[in-house]
Amino acid sequence: MSRPRSLPRARDARDHSGLSARKRLSQNFLADAGTARLLVRASGIGSRDLVLEIGPGAGMLTRQLAGAAGRVLAYEIDPHYAALLRKRYAADDRVRCFQADFRSVTAPREPFAVVANIPYASTTDIVRWCLAARHLTSATLLTQLEFARKHSGGYGRWSKLAITHWPSTEFAMGPRVDRTCFRPVPRVDSAVLHLRNRPRPLLAPGALREYRRLVELGFSGVGGSLAASLATAFPSRRVRAACRIAGVPTDEPVGTIDPERWIALHRILS
Repeated sequence: MSRPRSLPRARDARDHSGLSARKRLSQNFLADAGTARLLVRASGIGSRDLVLEIGPGAGMLTRQLAGAAGRVLAYEIDPHYAALLRKRYAADDRVRCFQADFRSVTAPREPFAVVANIPYASTTDIVRWCLAARHLTSATLLTQLEFARKHSGGYGRWSKLAITHWPSTEFAMGPRVDRTCFRPVPRVDSAVLHLRNRPRPLLAPGALREYRRLVELGFSGVGGSLAASLATAFPSRRVRAACRIAGVPTDEPVGTIDPERWIALHRILS
């Protein structure tokens, strides 16, 4: 794997707006060892696995990963904590620490997992990075509770991001984590969000591209329902028949349609 590109050094002192570096970088460090162990257990990683950690901070989770994984690559944007971890693991060849914004890192060219308590402000960018990584096997991410629920159908609704990638990646919510397990204490609780890449996607590559175009059309918002949006590209009679077979009421909002019915619609309409 190529070494991450150098980034401008972040300042440890307060910036011109008076905000601390920790606040600017959206840092709420994990302060509970039990939660760190829970996250590692939930990830399912083993002694032969390569694991990438995002935003390790003072290293609460890094310590648990070092005892469970074969190799750990930790990426910390804050130069103070990056230097701290490099010093701590200088004699341990299994753990390497870099000062970098994880979003700029090139993904490994071998199977790997991501396990991390990720910065709230960068959550969507990091999830998209994981989804684009060809050799990712799984990502176990500690996110805001609302984010984990939103992208795993927890509210009875599904996000466009989850629906788009569902044929190749499963989204699932794991344990809830109380906000008091972090320092500083955030305003909201967190939860584990699992991304698991399927060994065999539910659709072939060509069909997957067609499926994603269908999802893009369905979420276009035309007409107030999925059926109305689809009818802009397919004959209305065909859309009504497909919705009936897939169990999708023609007036159902797009966000409440689960992944299985999306795949059924694609197969019928294609």
